[in-house]
Order: sequence, then structure tokens, then C-alpha cells
Amino acid sequence: MVIGNGGPPMEVSDEELMKRGGLRKPQETSGISSAIVVDNIPEVGKDRLARLENVIMKVMLRFGEIASKPYFPTDENGVTKGYVFLEFNNEKEARSAVQAANGYRLDKSHVFTVNLLTDYQKYTDISEKFTPPEPEEYKSEENLRGWLQNSDAYDQYAILYKQGEYCGVYTNSPNEPTLVNEREHWTEKYVRWSPQGTFLASLHARGVILWGGSEFNRKRRLFHPNVQMIDFSPCERYIVTLNGAPDDDVDPQAIIVWDVRTGEKLRAYNALQHKEWPIFKWNHDGSLFARMTENVISVYETPTCTLLGKESIVVKGVRHFSWSPTDNIIAYWTPEESQVPTRVALMELPSRTEIRSMNLFSVADCKIVWHGQGDYLAVKVDRFVNNRKKATVANFEVFRIREKQIPVEKIELKDAVQGFAWEPHGNKFAIIHEPQAAHGVSVSFYEMGVDKLKLIKTLEKKPVSHIFWSPQGQFVVLAGLKQSNGVFEFYDTSDMTLMNVTEHLMATDVEWDPTGRYVVSQVSWWMQKVDTGYIVWSLQGRLLQRQSVDRFCQLLWRPRPKTLLPDDEVKRIKRDRKEYSKIFEVKDRMTHSKASKALVERRRRLMSDFSDYRRRVEGEMADSESYRRELRGEEDASASKEFDEELMEFLVKVEEVVL
Repeated sequence: MVIGNGGPPMEVSDEELMKRGGLRKPQETSGISSAIVVDNIPEVGKDRLARLENVIMKVMLRFGEIASKPYFPTDENGVTKGYVFLEFNNEKEARSAVQAANGYRLDKSHVFTVNLLTDYQKYTDISEKFTPPEPEEYKSEENLRGWLQNSDAYDQYAILYKQGEYCGVYTNSPNEPTLVNEREHWTEKYVRWSPQGTFLASLHARGVILWGGSEFNRKRRLFHPNVQMIDFSPCERYIVTLNGAPDDDVDPQAIIVWDVRTGEKLRAYNALQHKEWPIFKWNHDGSLFARMTENVISVYETPTCTLLGKESIVVKGVRHFSWSPTDNIIAYWTPEESQVPTRVALMELPSRTEIRSMNLFSVADCKIVWHGQGDYLAVKVDRFVNNRKKATVANFEVFRIREKQIPVEKIELKDAVQGFAWEPHGNKFAIIHEPQAAHGVSVSFYEMGVDKLKLIKTLEKKPVSHIFWSPQGQFVVLAGLKQSNGVFEFYDTSDMTLMNVTEHLMATDVEWDPTGRYVVSQVSWWMQKVDTGYIVWSLQGRLLQRQSVDRFCQLLWRPRPKTLLPDDEVKRIKRDRKEYSKIFEVKDRMTHSKASKALVERRRRLMSDFSDYRRRVEGEMADSESYRRELRGEEDASASKEFDEELMEFLVKVEEVVL
């Protein structure tokens, strides 16, 4: 091609012209790269073909636009042969359809097998002569738990901000957090850590991506369009994804169980009009997961995702169930019906033996709350005050799981209960309740003694709405969140000492770090549009950091895996804690001293830069003085000096340094 630009014409090749225009040369295709074959569809006659076509189109249009009418091969009697050809607009959509629709369960007898049409040609052209494959060079996988090797044992957390456009991972270092990694559009919805902190999961329109390693490289991509919710198994081996709303019972691919190690789709389910998430609940080690439907609890084994014992557990009227956090025990309750009372039961699996049950009367609702170590089970029972069944009061039935015949103790509150929480590593629990004869709420602390349950202390007229125990137990934060006044009270429950009272106005969330050393209060842009950010407190309630973040959305501490030390070694370390604390105190003083020196050095550097800038500007002003006088029509230098000097001070920023 010959082109010109007011000068002599130049000969330019097509390749050079396309390169200048940022274009690519069209590639020849076989014409079938965007076509797929869907096998294992129903075999129907002409009278039902139109209906089958509608069903196939409804399923496949989720993955892309279909370019032409589906082709159903038929036999001499006009009956379809059990497969169909579909053509999408491009190869990308066709590949997406293969990845997403393969294994789609239309009904019990028809599970789709989907392949690209080009794959059939590829596999039919295989040479009969065997050629051994070239051995691949071994590539060592990076350490996915490298953050645990931090010499100062600093934890990490992820924050989502600027309305979710940015996501950053930080180390919780003293005075100021240290940025580990930050990306724009890292997620399209929210992020979530896996239970042991190995992966950071991000949600996108086309599925879920798992990130890991020191640079947070992409480790797995799980294709599930319009994914809304995710849930990991406790062992991190499996992940469950949900597309659309939890009550969508039409799509048989609404819920998918994946193998995290391989990225393989293990099985898909429909949602069956469930209103809560997670729909599937995992046992303590990820070997079993269960779901509840009408009158049925279905328990599945991993990795086969088949029913335990090949049949579901029939429990008439079951309303709720929950796994023990340490054993294969399910607790569930059924409501009162006719002359049959409300019933709470414990079932051991896989034997399906009912190991304990009790009947309750005049029950409006029940809530099941397991102790973190599986030692106890609390059942909050809301009872009707009278026969009109309008007002309710609450009491608690507490099961001692480890004791013979599982004895039950009862707490009669006769109050409206607003919150309940077990101490994670201990035998205490706290209840927020509102006495009928008093104004404001009370917080009562109980202890599961050796012989009986006893009340430790009741804190009256407290402006709090939530209970947040330290992950290690003993310390607790009572917080007034959201519409409350933002008051935070820090307690040591070993002797019920109030360590500090602080506030964080309009706080919406509280998160303890996994070690129990720090706690974060935050104001999320998802709930409050002003003053968004977070504050880091010590476990005693001392303010360590205050961070104002533009349109801050969420903060999630990175979980830690369970320690590999044996119990006796952990006990020895706790016993010698005073010796270790002396070493750590010296190290903390050195760290704070370094931080203070770094801050002073930074201020000196800024002052030096400003002084250099001022001297340069003053020199430029002096050099241009005669020229400026000439522009103003002044004859002598004194005329330009006639002005009044006024000193004004403005508060630009307040820095708070904790020493």
C-alpha cells in the first residue's frame, strides 16, 4: 500500500500498516471452533422436540449467545439420538460453555457431557505409533504459608476500600501497617481468606479466583458465572460456590462443590429455596458435609459427594441443625406440632445413633450454639409468655457433651436476649439480656464449673449490643455497634477487671486478630458513608493505630493454621511466659525506639527539602525583582516593599505516636 503525508509517497506493507493501527491479521479457522456437542440429553420424538429445544436453549444461553438453531440428529423414526450440536458466536463462549455445562444435571437420568466439536477430530486423528512424552522439568511450588515465618510474628490482614475498587494486604507492624500487596479491581464483590489463611479468594462475574504465595499469584480459577457466595471446608481441601440468590431452586448448577487442589468440579446441586448461607455445613475435618431440606437432613461424604449410607436422615419438621466443631455429632431441633412437644436431639454419625434428646414446651424458637472445643452445647429457647403467643422470654439449656449421659443444666432468665457467645478456649459464656424491670441492657457472665453452672457477675445498664471474645479466651470486648453509641469496654474475665472504656463512633464491625493480641474496630462504607476507616487496639483497649481510609469497606485478618506443637509443649510455653515476656519487652522497646528515630529522621528530611525549596524560590524572586518592578512601573526597590505582613496558622494534620 502507498501512503503519503504531504510528502513523497511511501510503500508500506500490510503487516506494517496493521502493526501501526494496533490490529491483528485475521486467522483462518475451520468454521467449527465455536461449535460444541452436548451428549446425554433425553431421547424424544417429534411431538416433544420443541420442548426439549427450549430446555436446552434455556440452559446454554447462560454461557453465551447461540448463533444458530440447535441441530438434533434423529433416527429413521424421528427420535433424537441423545446428543445435540450448538454453535456459539465465538470460540471463547464455546469453551466457557464446555467448562461450565459439563456435568450439568438435567435430572437423575441425564447428566450432560459437553465437548468442543474440534475435540472429536483431534482425538480421531491420533497416530497409532506411540511417541513417549518429553519429561517436564520439575518446578518447585512456592511456600503458600511463608507469612508464618515472619520473625516478629506479625499478622496480616486484607482491606477493601474505595468502594471495593482497591484491595490491599498489609502486615500489622507497629505504628503504621506495612503494605504487602495492593491491586486495583482485585475483586468485583468482596474477598475472603480460607480457614487456615493459605488462600485469598476473590469473586468475579465469571467465577472465583484463589490467590496465594508471597506475591499472591493466581493458584486456581473456578468457573461459576454470577457467583455470589463461597464457603471453604475447615481443611481447605474443598470450596462451595453459589450463583444467584440462595432461594433459587431452578438451576441444578446453583451450588458447586470444588476440589481446591485440582480445581475439579466434584458435584453440582440446586439451592432448594434455602434462605440462609451456608446451605451446606461442614463437619470439623471436612470429611462430611450436610444440608437440610423439608423433613430431611442429607449428609454427604468427600471426595465422592455421595450420600452417607446411601440415604438421607428423615427428621420430621426439622428446623435447624449444627455440627459439633470437634466431633461427628449433629445437634438439631424440631418444633411443637399437635400433641408432640418441641424436641432437641444429638445424633452421632455415621452410626446415626441418637445419643441425647430432650422435650420442651411452649417454645416459639430455638438457637443452637456449640462451644468452640465441642465440650458444651447451649440451646437458647424462646418461650411464649402466655397463651396469646405474642410476647416471648428466653432461657438456656446447656449440655455437658463430655460427661456421662450428657447432663443438662438450665438458666432461667425470663428476659429478652440480644446476644450470646462462648469463650473460645475456656468454660465461660456471656449473655446480653434486657431485664423487664430495668432500663438498658445487662451482660451476665457464667462459668461451667466442675459440679454446676454458676453466675460469675452481671454488669448492669451497659450501652452495648455485641460480645466479642478473644480467640484465645479470657479477654472480651463489649461493643455498641451500628445504631448504638460506639462504646467499647475491655474486660479481663479472669477476675472481671474493666481494663479500659473507649469509643469509636458509628463503628459497624469488630475483628480480633488470630493471636488475640489486637482487635480492630471499623466503620464500613457499606453501612456508613462518612468517617470510614479502622482503629487498631491492644487487647487492653489501648489505641495503637487510627487509619482513615477512603470508602473503606472491610478488613479481614488472615487466619493462622492450628499449631503443630503437642499439648504438653504448649503448656510449658504458657508456664514460662514470664521469661519470654522479658525478652519481648526489650524487643518491643527497641522496635518503638527505631520507629521514633525513623519518624524524626523523616521530619528532618521533609524540613530540609522545604528549606532547599524556599532558598531556591527566594533566589528566583531576587533575580526577577528588577523585571517585576519594571512591569509594575516602579522606579525604586522600596516601592515594592510597601506591604503589610500577616501571619496565619492552619491545622493541617494531627499525628498521634504511641511510645
